Amino acid sequence: MALASAVLADRWMPLIVRELVLGSRRFNDIDRGLPGISRTLLKQRLHHLERKGVLEMVPVARGHEYQLTPAGRDLEGVIMAIGEWAVRWMFAEPEPREVDPVTLTWWMSRRLARDELPAGRVIIEFDYRGDDPTHIWLILDHQEASVCTDHPGFPSDIVIATEPVNLMRVFSGITTLPQANADGTVTLTGPPRLLRALPTWFLWSPFAPAVRHHLS
Repeated sequence: MALASAVLADRWMPLIVRELVLGSRRFNDIDRGLPGISRTLLKQRLHHLERKGVLEMVPVARGHEYQLTPAGRDLEGVIMAIGEWAVRWMFAEPEPREVDPVTLTWWMSRRLARDELPAGRVIIEFDYRGDDPTHIWLILDHQEASVCTDHPGFPSDIVIATEPVNLMRVFSGITTLPQANADGTVTLTGPPRLLRALPTWFLWSPFAPAVRHHLS
């Protein structure tokens, strides 16, 4: 137990491992998924996990990637168990101030049911409203996804208008996208065939099943 604590007993360590488990490989991608951590601290924590044999730096065409070692991959069950425990015993509705729209959109871009995505390019515009309104675009193109904070230069196929906290409630499993659309907390605009398929394109939070079970 003491040896494991030396690796994971830090606020950021389980969250960094979570990002790697969920598929982030590049430094900037890991950073995007962890609002609040400084880049200097993230570098230090990644180096610590590398020294402990949890991850390794792998050279790629442009720079390097971080990949979990077998020991790191073996932590997936631990990370999931921690998240499910938190849902069971510490669950709380998200607060508006806790939800960063860029991070939320980034999380959604990683949790895609790629086999369900349309064959061609689809532009989803997130019209985030509230105290700090902003527009973010998610580009789905042949099973690839990218997030843009500037207009991508293409017309939007679907517009999702909502306050960030309401979309976070969908992402986390508190409600569903059709339910949020029906109660008016999320407004969807676009061709009916795309709107019908939209909820199937996302896997939502890996802890959403635990949230739904907790609330049932």
